[in-house]
This record gives sequence, C-alpha cells and structure tokens, in this order.
Amino acid sequence: MTKAQEAERYGVHLMELLLNGLLKAGAKSQRLEAKLFGGAKTMKGLADVGSQNAGFAERFLRNEGIKVVGSSLGGEQGRRIQFWPVSGRARQTFLSSDKIPVKVAVPQKIQAASGGVEFF
Repeated sequence: MTKAQEAERYGVHLMELLLNGLLKAGAKSQRLEAKLFGGAKTMKGLADVGSQNAGFAERFLRNEGIKVVGSSLGGEQGRRIQFWPVSGRARQTFLSSDKIPVKVAVPQKIQAASGGVEFF
C-alpha cells in the first residue's frame, strides 16, 4: 500500500467517525452540508499536501452525497477561519506569510460536552 493510499484510508476512517458522531448527536444525514477551506501550498519545495487534502475532502463529500455549499481551496496563502455553527456562517481571512506559524503545535485532545465525539 502506498503512502497516499494509506493516508486516504485513514482520512476515510476519521471522516466516518466524524459523520457517525454527528448522526449520533442528532444530525440528519439528508440535512448535512459542508463548507471547505484550506488546501494552500504555503511551503515551497515540499509536496502539495494541501491540494491532496482538498481533493480528498471533495471526493469524500461527493461520495457521501453531502452538498458543498461553499469553498475556498488552494492558493499560496494560509487562512484563518471563523465559523458560527448555529447559523452556518463562515468568515475567511487570508494570512500574510509572516503570520503563518512555522512551528506546528502539538494537538490536544478535547472531549465534547456530550461525551461522544473527540476533536483534536
């Protein structure tokens, strides 16, 4: 199995966990909608992982029948996203290269209030 195939397999698994968590919390599958942001290539000389991730997200949502109602993908600038889940409103701000963190933060596990879904 190639690294790309392995990454896609993990991506599918994690997205299925997310969807199942939403459904368990009361979401209705026919009402699910998605907004996609990101996928920029912010570091020259490295593989275009952002584009691969964006392509994966688009394929996954299409295969699951989840409508994409908005997206901003690709480019060379990072983004800061604010999202209001009750209304579905999202705001995007492009970051200048001096605002993009060079050091990657270690993800911390956050337990959802309902106790059923973990976010990293």
